[in-house]
Amino acid sequence: MVEYAIVKAKAKWIMTLMHVFILSFVEGLTEFLPISSTGHLIITSAFLKIEPSDFTKAFDVIIQFGAIFAVVFLYRDRLKWNLEFYKKVFIAFIPAAIFGFLLKHKIDELLESTTVVAWALIIGGIILLFIDRVFKKNTESELNNKKSGLIGLFQCLALIPGVSRSAATIIGGQVVGLTREKAAEFSFILAIPTLTAATLYKLWKIRQILDMSQSVDLALGIFLSFVFAILAIRIFITVLNKYGLKYFGVYRIILGAIVLILNSKGLL
Repeated sequence: MVEYAIVKAKAKWIMTLMHVFILSFVEGLTEFLPISSTGHLIITSAFLKIEPSDFTKAFDVIIQFGAIFAVVFLYRDRLKWNLEFYKKVFIAFIPAAIFGFLLKHKIDELLESTTVVAWALIIGGIILLFIDRVFKKNTESELNNKKSGLIGLFQCLALIPGVSRSAATIIGGQVVGLTREKAAEFSFILAIPTLTAATLYKLWKIRQILDMSQSVDLALGIFLSFVFAILAIRIFITVLNKYGLKYFGVYRIILGAIVLILNSKGLL
């Protein structure tokens, strides 16, 4: 009986490591792509039959620290001291901070709905199919405080799981006149205060329930998401410059449809 208990405990630990690796891979790969990292994590957790808990919900948010570090690492030259640029980033951050705090309980409810994710993916995918043609004449526009605030309002749309913070802010950047490349760069940098605030809030909420094994899981998840996020950003910039956003739109529509079909059959 003792040997059986030990084997069972080891199997549970292996499964835990598998979940950490898969979720970290999904987070790092999708955080900066316009396909919704939150939506993918919800779908992945449902597929893996991971029971929602305070820790699992927090884990999905906290491992975003890895993605934050990836942006800081890759854009360290752009982030050299520039008070005026920091001011614009902060202005863009404010709307999501306010609405995220006011709607935090409603957002937590939506985080358990794969149906919401599916429809958000599909609707966002349809928009991405045509967005390049709408803003193809954009030239690099000077980013001022008003334009930064507008991008920040677009970021609020990403409070709905499946919308994609990256997609919302890149589209917002193009709406105010930025090229898609510059819009993507600002989107990545805007992620630093946005994801940091969300991560620290979740850490504070679960500080009293964390044990050593969970702390190890979080540390590993952060490291893995850092590695995968670096790869994802570099690949995304190449794809964005060559093909634009339309293929991400196709992917979103297909994934959203698959999720709806699986939901209808009770498989998610």
